[in-house]
Amino acid sequence: MARKLLAELVGTFFLVVFAVGVATLKFGFKFDGGSVAAGVVATAFAFGLALLGLAYAIGPISGAHVNPAVTLGAFLTKRIPAVQSLGYMVAQFAGGILGALVLWGLFSQSPLYHRKVTGLGTDGYGTSSLIHIGGGGAFLAEVILTSLFVFVVLAVTNKLGNASTAGVAIGLTLTLVHLMGIPITGTSVNPARSLGPAIVVGGSALSQVWLFIVAPLVGGIVAAILHRLVFPVSANEGGAPEPAAASGA
Repeated sequence: MARKLLAELVGTFFLVVFAVGVATLKFGFKFDGGSVAAGVVATAFAFGLALLGLAYAIGPISGAHVNPAVTLGAFLTKRIPAVQSLGYMVAQFAGGILGALVLWGLFSQSPLYHRKVTGLGTDGYGTSSLIHIGGGGAFLAEVILTSLFVFVVLAVTNKLGNASTAGVAIGLTLTLVHLMGIPITGTSVNPARSLGPAIVVGGSALSQVWLFIVAPLVGGIVAAILHRLVFPVSANEGGAPEPAAASGA
């Protein structure tokens, strides 16, 4: 269990450092070449590729959830017990916060970085959204995006899935949800990915972060329900006790 918890902490840490790091460089430092579309694509692939690598690196150890919403989905489909799921979530949040602190320390060495102006790849709604979407729309978007992501994770890692290609499917799905979600909310689909940067930046990012914790968890619940409706119970029985790879915004 100690190795699994460490893997989840380390995996979430690297996801935040690299993927949120790219988001900050593109949208905070404005290294998107003046093109929002270019920034969206680069950030989406950063999240997808980071998760793809983690899926194969720590998947055999912990399942590479690195996302409380995925862990919740795994628990609700009876792949992991309650104590393990709680431990995973604690490790994921710790890894996300640690990753945000390290990323902040790294960028703070640049004279071009200003925490309140450059930010740290935080999620948001209202004026913090590229399309200025309201709170209700942001909540709905996060539930839908997370539902798709966690549903795919559960589907490709069940007994009927192909473990050798699961990481690719999961990484590409995370890329897809970011391509749609970044202009709407910045894309969370992962409470651990959102909390760390919000704590560092503070202000509206911190006051709005509740939505990016609650909505993805609701999405994880919806995904688990859909999985139970679509797949036979035997898809989980006798299969891997937890997703062989999974994620985070």
